[in-house]
Amino acid sequence: MSTLTTLPPGPAAKPVRETPQIPKTLEVNFASANGVGLDVPVLTRAQPILPSVNYHLWEPCNMKCRFCFAQFKDVRNTILPKGHQPKEQAIEVVESLAAHGFDKITYVGGEPTLCPWLSELIGHGHQLGMTTMIVTNGSRITEEFLNRVNGSLDWLTLSIDSAKPDTLAGSGRSVGGKPMTPDRYIQLADQVRASGIRLKVNSVVHGLNWQENMVDFISRVGPERWKLFQAMPVKGQNDRTIDDLLITPEQFAHFVRINRRIEEFNVVLCPEPNDLMRGSYVMVDPAGRFFDSTTGTHTYSQPILRVGVTAALNEVSVLEDRFDQRGGYYDWRGKPNAPMTAEVQPLIASLQ
Repeated sequence: MSTLTTLPPGPAAKPVRETPQIPKTLEVNFASANGVGLDVPVLTRAQPILPSVNYHLWEPCNMKCRFCFAQFKDVRNTILPKGHQPKEQAIEVVESLAAHGFDKITYVGGEPTLCPWLSELIGHGHQLGMTTMIVTNGSRITEEFLNRVNGSLDWLTLSIDSAKPDTLAGSGRSVGGKPMTPDRYIQLADQVRASGIRLKVNSVVHGLNWQENMVDFISRVGPERWKLFQAMPVKGQNDRTIDDLLITPEQFAHFVRINRRIEEFNVVLCPEPNDLMRGSYVMVDPAGRFFDSTTGTHTYSQPILRVGVTAALNEVSVLEDRFDQRGGYYDWRGKPNAPMTAEVQPLIASLQ
């Protein structure tokens, strides 16, 4: 099977097909993939690849998280003044990724819900046969949005780093200095599940929250999976704002240890220290280029729409063993694992 590449726009530009080749750093651990039910999505592809891709389609964000490794000010200041591609090019990027064989696409930012045509991209990815996901800070999720993506969005990931508003504000996880409340996160999670969309939570563990026990709160949010990221410095992205938020591996391990009890609620806990984060993702930037941060800064490929997925992918580093070790293989197409959500109740008293 060959894969489809789109040449740069022009009167003579026509779709051409590239010869499949295995990207230099990508090899799939079929035993791990088969173990979680991914044998069909992986083994029917033209070549072995990692099955998931993160598309950071939108540089703008309405929060100012000081630890954010995907700020992309360098991209905006050099080649992408608006911080995003036109809708038509973004759709072409999604089509190219699907044609290459990616089975899951995660739309990320910035804050992706700022994109006025996000629901169209989600729907297009779904029509192309990919499992679809977004990662959002939750501030702009409404019932109207959830109704609009009903049937096309498979997973929604809420970024929640703390159950304490002061901690959220201190790290920049707020809109205009106003963080979301614990009860609002719980209400939002209920709305997501009621819409038939599967729920995950991402938390960045940093200098303000590494001693926080979030089990009671997360059990009320009720995600299927809870991913923990150790705050990671990336030169050119967050190196001017992250210093006081950096933690040691031992501090990260402490947070994981005191929150391990979340597994009693049938929630899958997925810790990612820095050494597993770097190089374990296939990522696309707002300009439609693959990028990685294995050297401590972003390295960008040529644009996918100019050179094709395979050629662009060969210009970045993706390490399959780290993808495997961080739990990248899981059955995202299977039935929900039904987390045992704790009874929803106001949390003010318990969090003081």
